[in-house]
Amino acid sequence: MIVTRSALMLHLQNPPIRYHFFSHFSYAPTFPTLFKPRPFSPTTPRQAQTRTFVSAVASSSSSAHGSNGRDTFFAEENVSWSSLGLSDTISRALSNIGLNRPSLVQASSVPSVLLGKDVIIAAETGSGKTYSYLVPLIDKLRDAQEHSLHAVLDQKVTSPQNVLLVLCPNVQLCEQVVRMANSLCRDDGETIVSVAAICGKQGWPIREPDVIVTTPAALLNYVDLDRTRRMEFMRGVKYVVFDEADLLLCGSFQNKVIRLINLLRFDEKLLSRSKKSVAEFPMKQEFSLSSEDAFEGEEELQTEAISEDDDNDKEDIVDINNEAENVKLRDWRRVRKNYERSKQYVFVAATLPVNGKKTAGGVLKYMFPDAEWVCGNYLHCHNPRLEQKWIEVMADTQVDELIKAVNHRFRSEDLVNAGGIHRTMVFANTVEAVEAVAKILLRSGIECSRYHKNCTLEERAQTLVDFHDKGGVLVCTDAAARGVDIPNVLHVIQADFATSAVDFLHRVGRTARAGQIGLVTSMWTESNRELVNAVRRAGELDQPVETAFSRKRSFRNKLKKRGTNKVRDSATIKESVLG
Repeated sequence: MIVTRSALMLHLQNPPIRYHFFSHFSYAPTFPTLFKPRPFSPTTPRQAQTRTFVSAVASSSSSAHGSNGRDTFFAEENVSWSSLGLSDTISRALSNIGLNRPSLVQASSVPSVLLGKDVIIAAETGSGKTYSYLVPLIDKLRDAQEHSLHAVLDQKVTSPQNVLLVLCPNVQLCEQVVRMANSLCRDDGETIVSVAAICGKQGWPIREPDVIVTTPAALLNYVDLDRTRRMEFMRGVKYVVFDEADLLLCGSFQNKVIRLINLLRFDEKLLSRSKKSVAEFPMKQEFSLSSEDAFEGEEELQTEAISEDDDNDKEDIVDINNEAENVKLRDWRRVRKNYERSKQYVFVAATLPVNGKKTAGGVLKYMFPDAEWVCGNYLHCHNPRLEQKWIEVMADTQVDELIKAVNHRFRSEDLVNAGGIHRTMVFANTVEAVEAVAKILLRSGIECSRYHKNCTLEERAQTLVDFHDKGGVLVCTDAAARGVDIPNVLHVIQADFATSAVDFLHRVGRTARAGQIGLVTSMWTESNRELVNAVRRAGELDQPVETAFSRKRSFRNKLKKRGTNKVRDSATIKESVLG
């Protein structure tokens, strides 16, 4: 059950990005003494143009527990949905589902999205990021539909459909986004816009909805079937959201997402060129758009727009491919282009490193240099509404400490705030470890459910429904650390300590969400000591977690050297668990 793979550490540099914080109306904002808002470094970089957004009002307090923590989550009482520029229709829809007041991140990001800007929302888990983009974009779709209807009635013409495309890394998050979008209804109970999740076994709908929520693989499977369909679909997409952007722009999703962005941006270039009539673009090429065409056409269309010298051209090239594939795959080519924009891009993440061009933040910094960054007050920081317990365990004490943690009793007041339902999530690093922990709990008379990649999609969906409705203990891998919004989880237990700072932040983010309080119990062993010390030191120094890893390379090397010991420790623990 002990960590057996090296940790992925975040080490961030000061990026030349314009940031946008949650603050008071005054120009001398006050913040809680425990954690001060910062972009991605201990102090705000001088070259970053930090802008205060007057509508997003942080009524923060260092006494999170004293006010149930809500004053570190919600905007001030005088900030309403309508004051952010939203229509009465969407404001009433939000009020009808109990959202009478925006959160800080919602108050900060909604106006920028309404203005049509490219927006990068980097805020802590449980801060309301999903509605931060859904609400304003659905309102824009509704407004466009009403104008289109008037145009049809007045001039007897048909207007093209505008589509909101939301890309998510997995089916569970897709379905969650759809549920949240469908919760926004008109006064007659009908949804404001039509929404569909297209992923897993679901096919493409006959009538295209206003909002399409899908995975990169599912979308490429659809658009690759027919080239004409591909062109028509890309032309209809006006708003694109990348949820869990740090996942989508790295790892196994990377190449698929690269290709999709190229197709979307190349369509913008085609449309811009046709409007300006600068040059004729062959019809055959327009309707045979592929990823290769996108790369070649991007160069062809932008030759006249490139006026920078070779050094600047090199600065504009973003290489986010894996090192082993550099020979096979093309680099990003000249992403800072001068062309008329016809799509709006929104990127959303709870962890967004910007060190180097290969990180998600680094990619966005170069691809969208004019995008507005909305950074949460506690991004990459320890949540002030979170109580943390750190327990060092040995092979002969780990089981007892695990059972003790699961049996932790909360105050009646905490249970009332959680809706009277006790929910505990227990994280382990592998499927085998999850099964071992579940056996330990069942032998001790503690009922629990499992959630990991070996469970079917149907089993996972039902497990989450039961956990939401009935509570109890959910033993899971990091598959449940992202994109699973279960309200009022009181306790998160790390039976295995996280293997990286990123995983740690996402795990602990399952509790203390939406202004509530929570408890995290982290069990660790000698093999985790350096990572645990780094994470704890960041909290003690009032710094974002990633600043503890200023010597990323040497830290990773140390972990590799300790690999043999970790395997030995893991075998010992497994014997203890199964014995």
